[in-house]
Amino acid sequence: MPLYLEDFAPGQVLESPPRPLTKDAIIAFAREYDPQPFHTDETAATHSFYGGLIASGWQTVAIMMRLMWDTFLSNTVSLGSPGCDEIRWLKPVHPGDTLRARFTVTEVVPSRSKPDRGIVRTFTEMLNQHGDVVMTVRGLGMFGRDPAKRT
Repeated sequence: MPLYLEDFAPGQVLESPPRPLTKDAIIAFAREYDPQPFHTDETAATHSFYGGLIASGWQTVAIMMRLMWDTFLSNTVSLGSPGCDEIRWLKPVHPGDTLRARFTVTEVVPSRSKPDRGIVRTFTEMLNQHGDVVMTVRGLGMFGRDPAKRT
């Protein structure tokens, strides 16, 4: 049975499974989407501000999206998203890191103009294997309302 807007509540926390990140995955993503040398070239990366190869922040966002799908989104009446209010990259993600996501529902708002849907606001933390928060996202998702519970 899918989850509807009414199945989310402020304060609800959903934890994802862990996902490891390899050097090859970092380089492949960066070559395609963010070819800065500290993402694509190990030698150049050692001379960078970061002192070594790191993942693109956009790759961390993409991994977050996959973890969101795996954790709960695949079992919802999702209608997409109008966007994010804020993305913050707090710490570099390195080859060999294992990432997981913690999704906290901050607000659930039924639409006033479209009674078949509403918005769920979330605060997402991406954590590495040490429990360090490497990225945060304040996002919005649109979800269908349960026809049996609509008033």
